[in-house]
Amino acid sequence: MGALKNKHLIGLEHTPAKDIQKLIDTGFTFREVLDRPIKKVPSLTGKNIVNLFFENSTRTRISFELAEKRLSADVTNFSASASSVSKGEGLKDTVQNIHAMKMDCAVMRHPVPGSCLQLSKFVDAVVINAGDGTHEHPTQALLDMMSIKEKFGKLKGLKIAIVGDIIHSRVALSNIYGLQKMGAKVTLCGPPHLIPRGIHELGVSVNTDIDEVIEWADALNVLRIQRERMGVGIIPSVREYRDFFGITQERLDTHKKEIVIMHPGPMNRGVEIDSSVADGDQAIILDQVLNGVAIRMSILYLLLGPDEGEKS
Repeated sequence: MGALKNKHLIGLEHTPAKDIQKLIDTGFTFREVLDRPIKKVPSLTGKNIVNLFFENSTRTRISFELAEKRLSADVTNFSASASSVSKGEGLKDTVQNIHAMKMDCAVMRHPVPGSCLQLSKFVDAVVINAGDGTHEHPTQALLDMMSIKEKFGKLKGLKIAIVGDIIHSRVALSNIYGLQKMGAKVTLCGPPHLIPRGIHELGVSVNTDIDEVIEWADALNVLRIQRERMGVGIIPSVREYRDFFGITQERLDTHKKEIVIMHPGPMNRGVEIDSSVADGDQAIILDQVLNGVAIRMSILYLLLGPDEGEKS
C-alpha cells in the first residue's frame, strides 16, 4: 500500500481522515524546510510535472510551481489561452498529447466541475485538482486546515464559520468535507440565495445572522463574492452586502472576543472584509499563503514519492 489510499487528489469528499492527517503532518515537516536558508530538497528529482491551468489563477499556480521546484521536480507550465485549446482542441486531445511527453503528474485547474476526475481517466499520471469549477479545491482546504491547526494546535472540537458566497465556492465544499472529517464543527453564513439548497445534508449548520456566527465561532473563513460567476442582480449592492455580512473592524470590536480571520484570496477589500481586519493581528491570511506552499509540497511528495508505484 502506498503513502495515501488514493492515487489522485480529486477532492476531500473521498479522502480518508487519516490521509488528511498525514498530509497536514507532512506539510508541517516541509514548513520547516521552507524556514531553512536553503529551501530545496531532492525528493522529486527526475519527476516531470505539468501545471494545466484552463482558468486564471495567481496564488494557486505560483504556489504549486514553487512547491514543485522546492522538491526538485521538472516543471512545465501550460496556459490555455496560449495553447491549441484556443483553436478548439478538446481537453482529451490536449491532455493525451501532453501525457505522450511522459509526464508523471498533472496539476489542473478547470472551469468545469468533474474535469479532474475525467482527466484521471484519460492519463496514467497522478492528477491533482487545483480547482474544478464550483466543485472542489482540496489543496486550499488542506492549507486552511493546516493553518488552523498551526494556530490552535488542533482541529477536533473547533467551531469554524465559512462566510460569504457559499454556492459558487469550491473552497467552501472542500473545507466542509475536510473539517468535519477532522472533527470540527462547521457553520455556513451568507445571504440565503448564496447558500446551496440541501447543504444541511452534509452535516453543517446554517445561520444568516453574522453577529451570532461571530459570537459562536473560533475562526471565520471569509470567502470572496464571486461576481464573475453570478448573474446580474444576485447581490443588490456591494454596500448592502457589506452592511449585512461584511467582516468590519467595527463589527468585530462589538463582540470583544479573540477570533481568527482567514481568507483564501483574492480579497475584495471593503466588500466581504475590511483592510483593517485583513491586515490586523487576528488575521492569519499570510500564514495561509506560506502554508499553501508547504501543503502542496506534502501532497506532491506523498503522491509522487517512493511509494507511488504501490498505490492502487
